[in-house]
Amino acid sequence: MEKLNILLVGSGGREHALAWKIAQSPLCGRLVAAPGNPGIAALAELRAVKVLDVEGLVALAKEIAADLVVVGPESALEVGLADRLAALNIPCFGGSQRAARLETSKAFTKDFCQRHGLPTAAYGVFTDAPSASAFFDTLQAPFVIKADGLAAGKGVVIAATRAEADAAVLDMLGGRFGTAGARVVIEEFMHGEEASLFAICDGASAMLFGAAQDHKRAYDGDEGPNTGGMGAYSPPPVLTAALIDQAWRELIEPTVKGMAAEGNPYVGVLFAGLMLTPTGPKLVEYNARFGDPECQTLMLRLESDLVPILLAAAKGELASAAPPVWREEAAICVVLAAEGYPDAPRTGGVIRGADADYGDEAVVFHAGTALDDQGQLVAAGGRVLNVCALGATLHEARDVAYAALGTISLKGGFYRNDIGWRALSQH
Repeated sequence: MEKLNILLVGSGGREHALAWKIAQSPLCGRLVAAPGNPGIAALAELRAVKVLDVEGLVALAKEIAADLVVVGPESALEVGLADRLAALNIPCFGGSQRAARLETSKAFTKDFCQRHGLPTAAYGVFTDAPSASAFFDTLQAPFVIKADGLAAGKGVVIAATRAEADAAVLDMLGGRFGTAGARVVIEEFMHGEEASLFAICDGASAMLFGAAQDHKRAYDGDEGPNTGGMGAYSPPPVLTAALIDQAWRELIEPTVKGMAAEGNPYVGVLFAGLMLTPTGPKLVEYNARFGDPECQTLMLRLESDLVPILLAAAKGELASAAPPVWREEAAICVVLAAEGYPDAPRTGGVIRGADADYGDEAVVFHAGTALDDQGQLVAAGGRVLNVCALGATLHEARDVAYAALGTISLKGGFYRNDIGWRALSQH
């Protein structure tokens, strides 16, 4: 096969991990990232085109004669990037605007689950506070309140009391998340452990693509506000082969078939956030892209070439593609966040030690970084760096990652010290 021109859309840690893996492929000829980040710059040409600039990205894909466009963030799918590329017959790994509603509208997904009999929590969708409050009468505390649209992983409140629940509804409907909170989804609280299951889809079929477990809360002991994710590890021991098989049969396969039957064939990553309840896996939510930071752990563990899988999915040829081969090792990712994250992260702080050579032991992916006027690496987002490692066991991977973190400095920066605690406490 001839070498490919590949355009990678995005600028976070997930995209740095994807660039790292794509660049290793013998099929990768030219790799261009838009807009990318200073870490991705070592692997790809960077172009200053924003992820929501659909016309700019389409023009760039045409300019480089892209054989494949890989879309990292869900926000680019929401504004229809994949649809525009499809109209030009440019293979795109990423869902259409309508298919991406599985992530971009929680109400859409809950209604889809109801239509197709998929296991998930009881729910209601509301646009006014009195109706939402009345629905709480049918539930027991704690209460789960979600903004319908995209809120960067922060639009979920688990309220311990009725007063907190009513306040969360008023907060969301009052504009805290902009249009994303114009509708709220209220769900019954599900008991169990959460895990992430990934499938690669081509519109008609799906391929299992690993599992991970992440840590949403900002601080040790699962304390503090929800974030986009403070760390992850793979594989998660709690997600057994039997549970994966059950989730595949009861959720993934019916979703792929159901979306196709409704005229919205799903292409790209289908990321199922699962609650492992006493009665089996139930859907918490779908995401239309690789998790961040789950993707980083998957890329470290993936032994096979990523590019043929992405290309096969983009071209509707997944059924003839070889399934992924995984390393036996465990992988971990620890997020270094800026002071004040997630509410008001302080940017501009100088980062030192991120470019050290850790050999084969650890990899540092840039998540929210930039170069200042003096060429210094500085924090430019809430989640700044992802320090990742492989190990024969999760214990070993964790020790390597935290040793590497100890050599990196960012004033006011913080990270959780207990990434992987659930799995580690089981051994």
